[in-house]
Amino acid sequence: MATVLTVWGSPSATSRTGVVARHVAARLAADGHDVSTLAVRDLPAQALLHADFADPHLRAALARVAEADALVIASPVYKAAYSGVLKTFLDVLPQFALRGKEILPVLTGGTPAHVLALDYALRPVLTSLGADHVAQGWFVHERFVSVEGGIEARNGIDAQGGPDAQDGITAQVGITAAQVGIKALGGIEAEGIAPLDELADAFSARLRRLAAVA
Repeated sequence: MATVLTVWGSPSATSRTGVVARHVAARLAADGHDVSTLAVRDLPAQALLHADFADPHLRAALARVAEADALVIASPVYKAAYSGVLKTFLDVLPQFALRGKEILPVLTGGTPAHVLALDYALRPVLTSLGADHVAQGWFVHERFVSVEGGIEARNGIDAQGGPDAQDGITAQVGITAAQVGIKALGGIEAEGIAPLDELADAFSARLRRLAAVA
């Protein structure tokens, strides 16, 4: 199976983006992939802003990107684009750091109009970094994601978060919670998040196919 790194680009420790990113990470891990998470906010700010490649934490983060077969890139949308926190990290990556890697972008935001940030802000940057394949991304409206009670078991995505968040994009719906055998854990309504799960499952299947022919 593939080694997957989830890069979480929110400046907040209790963000809706974190809830969604961890849900996708757990989904991929349940399918047998080796999944880990990198919260950019935890890296030293001075090292990021000054591109201090001598900093051991930054060097370790860059090494994790290099070692991964695939990345899930998750970010909130600010000012019609992905977060500045994520931008600072992408800027310190080598020119073709994503060459040979599969990428799944996921965004959260406060208005359906923010879905445009997937294809007009984030995707071009990921492509410029040499990504072999950037999968269809997904946008989840922030009003459907709860962060109350901490970011572990009590976090959740509302039952309407999947279908209602598809404004402006084509959703690959058609799979239900019963069909994939998952349950609503930690307050996440499994049936409502089905479109996001289907996207993660398709990404996982692609990783398995690539591994089989490698």
